Amino acid sequence: MNGPPEFDVVIVGSGATGGWAAMKLTQAGLRVCLLEAGPPIDPAKDFNAWLPPQAVELRHHVKPRALMERQPIQGRNTAHDELSARFFIDDREHPYSTPPERPFLWSRNRCVGGRTNTWGRTCLRMGEQDFRAASLDGVGIDWPLSYAELAPYYDEVEEHIGVAGEAAGLAQLPDGKFLPPLPLSAGEEHFRRVVSQKLGRVVTPNRKANLTRPWKGRGRCQLRGRCARGCPARAYFSSSNSTLPVAEATGRLTLMTDSVVSHVTTDDEGRARGVWCVDRLTRQQREVRGRVIVLCAGELESTRILLNSISSRYPAGLGNSSGVLGRYFTTHPVAALAVGVLPQVRGREPAPSSHPSLALVPRFRNLGTSKPSSGFLRGYNIFVESQPMGWAQGFALGGFGADLKRRIERTPCPWYISANIIGECLPYWENHVRLDADLKDAWGIPALHIDISYGANEAAMVQDASAAAAEMLEAAGARELSILPAVADRSRGVLEAGTARMGADPRNSVLNGWCQSHDVKNLFVLDGAALPSGPCQNITLTMMALAARSASYIARELKALNL
Repeated sequence: MNGPPEFDVVIVGSGATGGWAAMKLTQAGLRVCLLEAGPPIDPAKDFNAWLPPQAVELRHHVKPRALMERQPIQGRNTAHDELSARFFIDDREHPYSTPPERPFLWSRNRCVGGRTNTWGRTCLRMGEQDFRAASLDGVGIDWPLSYAELAPYYDEVEEHIGVAGEAAGLAQLPDGKFLPPLPLSAGEEHFRRVVSQKLGRVVTPNRKANLTRPWKGRGRCQLRGRCARGCPARAYFSSSNSTLPVAEATGRLTLMTDSVVSHVTTDDEGRARGVWCVDRLTRQQREVRGRVIVLCAGELESTRILLNSISSRYPAGLGNSSGVLGRYFTTHPVAALAVGVLPQVRGREPAPSSHPSLALVPRFRNLGTSKPSSGFLRGYNIFVESQPMGWAQGFALGGFGADLKRRIERTPCPWYISANIIGECLPYWENHVRLDADLKDAWGIPALHIDISYGANEAAMVQDASAAAAEMLEAAGARELSILPAVADRSRGVLEAGTARMGADPRNSVLNGWCQSHDVKNLFVLDGAALPSGPCQNITLTMMALAARSASYIARELKALNL
């Protein structure tokens, strides 16, 4: 294929960062092609959070066998059910391998909007300590930018997507541009008050991209708690209901769905020329050219594309002169810590009947020091949920039919309370992804081999969090307290980071501080693959802020003819 590029910028992936890049670049006057491997999404038809229980075949208690045969891995995601299954991939078409003794559950959405259709919507800023963690404890590399450099883009993202939260005044969890917070339940308010009084720890409503008032043409959250099925009111942020409509309104966006990208093509000078893609349905192949190529396909998928972009100039993968492409893969240690019953709120109704938020206990270990205070490096957040047990109490009451119903209605309802950790995994060279020479997906593209495990630091972190959770639940008066096995589950998290990390030194990183390839100046990676570390904060807000910052840089450099 000869001739000039078809587009100024080609973006691969329409999720959180792809949507932001498309919006910013089209608003800057650039012609953008956005490639999505999955089908289009029509929020008016495909978002079903408001369907009544009787409209769902199995009421979500049992997943259909045919569905689980297609999605045995995706079906283990907590957001997956009969109605949200359409957003997830068919595992049979998208294989990958792991060492038998180290399984990893790779949760993926392939459709317009990507994971933003089913994400948990927690939006936490990183603090300055996270950007320079390596300088403090000597592990990994520092981020090639500071909190002050990213803060204006945090502001921009929050003001556009709408984040419900409240100021906490913590350096480790900087405050942002918030809508009113989502309400805590009565049990969570009790926990917050007592833990603050007795232990002096901050407890705050989790910061979520759910609207608590109408915002930029979108409706407020109805507190139904079924967000992963898609909200008809567009009350939570997804790129399909927020950034992409803005990009499309410019008239400069070309959205190509069902376009599975296999690799980035290069010219004789080693610059990125375009991307090679396969039609998901017809299997026809074509090249889409652009002056700049931006990968936003998801942390591991973007890395797979780069590893598969092999040539005589780039035998180890595109932009991999450092040899670290695919290395330093991290995913958050996640673990259930403790569960109990709160007799203090027995019989009281929850603040909302259902809510998409939790109580957040922000990181309180190893703050601002290179010397760990608890036998491990870095830190963790604890999330606490408390809700009435509802109809479940009927199992212990006896009776049948109308008599049982009356017993349940007249018996004060106990409340449960539970605590979970999201922590930071240190960046280890050994944790990596590579191409599997013997495995291909349904379109003939080499699949990934994923190898990740946790070390002694993560084990010590989870043990400490377990003890802290028990201390807080006991302080809140929890009874029948069960301390759960403090084992970090690397297969539960969907917060992957690393594998194409940013850094100041091209010898130990893939990208610079603009998420721009050190080796290929017109190639950018704007998703979680760029992160040098995976802090205990949920990383999607940081990814979107980085994408907004880099998109502004791309627009400036293109107009200055520097790319």
